[in-house]
Amino acid sequence: MTLLINPERFKQDFDSLAQIGSTGTGGVDRPALSPANIEARKWFLARAFESGLETRVDSAGNHSAVLQSSNPDARTLLLGSHTDSVPMGGRFDGALGLVAALEAVRTVKDAGLSLPVHLEVIDFTDEEGTLVGILGSQAVAGTLSAESLKSPRGGRAKLEEGMARAGLTDDGFLSAKRAPNTLAGYLELHIEQGPRLARSAIKIGVVSGIVGINSFRLRYHGKANHAGTTPMDARTDASLGASAFVLTAREMVARDFPNCVVNVGQMTFKPGAFNIIPGLAELSLEFRSPDPQQLNALEASLLGLANVVGRQWGLILEVERVGHCDPAPMSERAQAAIAAAAESLALTHTTLHSGAGHDAQSLAAITDAGMIFVPSRDGISHSPLEFTEWDDCVNGANVLLRAALKVAES
Repeated sequence: MTLLINPERFKQDFDSLAQIGSTGTGGVDRPALSPANIEARKWFLARAFESGLETRVDSAGNHSAVLQSSNPDARTLLLGSHTDSVPMGGRFDGALGLVAALEAVRTVKDAGLSLPVHLEVIDFTDEEGTLVGILGSQAVAGTLSAESLKSPRGGRAKLEEGMARAGLTDDGFLSAKRAPNTLAGYLELHIEQGPRLARSAIKIGVVSGIVGINSFRLRYHGKANHAGTTPMDARTDASLGASAFVLTAREMVARDFPNCVVNVGQMTFKPGAFNIIPGLAELSLEFRSPDPQQLNALEASLLGLANVVGRQWGLILEVERVGHCDPAPMSERAQAAIAAAAESLALTHTTLHSGAGHDAQSLAAITDAGMIFVPSRDGISHSPLEFTEWDDCVNGANVLLRAALKVAES
């Protein structure tokens, strides 16, 4: 039997979800465990229930819709993504993959197929990192640490607020691990969030792996002083070290580390007044690489540069690690299923790595994980301007459906 999703139902659900937390400018604002995110998750469970699927919420707050196999001892093939967004984000990031997974499973159910695996659509908690980052999928994989809950990148108070709103606990997160032998794999559809597919006019990206991500807080300590009475050559200005580091880091990574990126997304000067020389500069540093050895070399180079810059400007450097994710190769079995699914639909496809983190990198530690990319117009994401042509969304959903059937059959 040749199956295709119902594109009208798919579009209706996608548009309905996009109304929850809508910014009115084409985007959504649904940070993890915010009231809007919780409403979106209730919407997902309601749509799943209406479709005759079993619904569940685990101790990490992951929301699931399940189509049971006739074999109660069957393993589970997970399909999914997330409903949370970055602040003032786009409609497609995460949501497309979740709605496509729901539509794929409904299509299997409507066709009356009996598969040798359970199919489970899962909406993972806090993929985006507003609180911790790939939180729910780390919990499922058993890679979540108690320390990451005690000192999350978004702050403990913010995490506790969200946990209270959703009725979650630290112990619940740390006890949500699934046994690898109960899983048959994980597949996720996502927009590329970059320009490669759109530039090359290729319809489907078969993800070979997901970059590793390291993040740090750097603090340069100088000496606050009067901005008007302190001569320029007598200053210990923390802002100068911070600025020099940012500019030099960009040049170094572009020159010496192909396929890697570095970013300083926040910089704060204190005391923070017009007429006071900054005595403290705090930077949020993040860098990414698809190769573990290269990621380690990049870390050594960047932290070495930070030390050199500090000495050049007479500053004391303080380094705090706040996050680490290893690069995650995708399963060759999953990649083959995705490529075969694209070919069955006469869709052009290419292999490429993901420069963004995804829940698939957590699942790759315990099961065969695979990701499907569809083009992003102008490579824009994490923005209300994020957009993917609807034909590409339908193509991606059909590839997800067929890839899932191939994995299930194997």
